[in-house]
Amino acid sequence: MANVNKDALVSVIATKTDLSKKAVEGVIESFEEIITDEIRKGNKVTLTGFGTFKVSQRAAREGINPQTKAKIQIPAMTVPKFTAGKALKEAVK
Repeated sequence: MANVNKDALVSVIATKTDLSKKAVEGVIESFEEIITDEIRKGNKVTLTGFGTFKVSQRAAREGINPQTKAKIQIPAMTVPKFTAGKALKEAVK
């Protein structure tokens, strides 16, 4: 199993679409920026069939430091979350 990084993704999309790598890279960077901005505002971004990007809240909880075994308090935080859509789930099965 190979990992696909941003450069490899740009190359594959450029080949499939006959666009320049520079243009594809610009589109991907804009996509990342827009998704980030929207979920930062608390909005959900849904790509039908692919999935949904949203923000999730994690409650504060108590944890254990594995080195010292001391109990520590882990604060509440907001985290990004991606939920795969039906078409993506079916494609991976």
